[in-house]
Amino acid sequence: MAFIHLAIGSLYAVLIYTACACTLSSCAEMKVNPPQDFEITDPGYLGYLSLQWQPSLPLENFQECTVEYELKYRNIDSRNWKTVITRNLYYRDGFDLNKGVEAKIHTLLQGRCTNGSIVQSSWSEATYSTSPQGNLETKIQDMDCTYNNWQNLLCSWKLGTGVHFDSNYNLFYWYEGLDHALECTDYIKENGRHIGCKFPHLDSADYKDFYICVNGSSKSQLIRPSYFIFQLQNIVKPSQPEHLSITVQNSGEVNLKWSVPTGPIPAKCFLYEIEFTEDDSTWVTTTFENEIHTTRTSNKSQQLCFVVRNKVNIYCSDGGIWSEWSNKECWKGDTRKGPSFFFLIPLTFFGLLVLLITCLLLYNQKALLKMVFYTEKEGFSYEETLF
Repeated sequence: MAFIHLAIGSLYAVLIYTACACTLSSCAEMKVNPPQDFEITDPGYLGYLSLQWQPSLPLENFQECTVEYELKYRNIDSRNWKTVITRNLYYRDGFDLNKGVEAKIHTLLQGRCTNGSIVQSSWSEATYSTSPQGNLETKIQDMDCTYNNWQNLLCSWKLGTGVHFDSNYNLFYWYEGLDHALECTDYIKENGRHIGCKFPHLDSADYKDFYICVNGSSKSQLIRPSYFIFQLQNIVKPSQPEHLSITVQNSGEVNLKWSVPTGPIPAKCFLYEIEFTEDDSTWVTTTFENEIHTTRTSNKSQQLCFVVRNKVNIYCSDGGIWSEWSNKECWKGDTRKGPSFFFLIPLTFFGLLVLLITCLLLYNQKALLKMVFYTEKEGFSYEETLF
């Protein structure tokens, strides 16, 4: 009986060892293939590209595992890769088409079929670049776009240094929500050439990548296109603050206030910069409110002035453009004496006029008395002669 129990125990040990050995061997030898047909395609959205692939084969043996894909991509001159892990067979993102694009992807396998470990395939790689045409000198220069008051988008540029007289430029744009790229319909022109674009009302374009391509045409040369990507809320230039007021208390407290610019920008989205001048000294500060309190450094200061400008703050955008400075508002220390001074001018004039009239009256009265006196004197002399 003891021999039978020993034999059964030995058999269990052999079976367990064999199962473990097979499991370890299968895990060590388990492999998964990389995705197939990996490519980068351009649907014509001026830089919004599609990266797509097909699943690795075969996957029937990995039904108890989760199949994911790790995707890395970047513009060729970038130092950092963007990384995405997805179960889809495609991914879309924006790229700078002035430069090439490179991407790589591999399969990630994890679950019961791998005993919880992660099995990775080798990498599949793909690249994309636009066909270069024209010399660099034919590209536009100094592209500048401003979203004025969060309402009107205006872009302007300078002509390339190497373009011929018959060259002209055309602007196309696209953002998510448009079916296809659109061309500018209201160009800014100089000597018959396009140097800018006034955009129409852009519906639901905020907080999205906005893509622009400016290419050109010429009968005598090829024009190198230029590509740009930005988000509209980051290039907003608000209108300048108005209705500035400055109030100075006897205690020396100074209150600076101005009106919130009108338009679609919410009041909570403004950052204000104030430049305050007291006589010959100036300081600058910022605030999120449309007023600020400060104190005079000296009660003898004769003039206080300030100007304000604003931009969209960090709570509503990742950037912004400062507005123009407002008109200057000042307070003068002698403003209280001013009315008295100006009041004394007519009062003094009136007093002098009264004095002049009085003198004239006295002079005329004196002359009259003198005339009467001489008349009476001559009368007395005549009477004496008669007698």
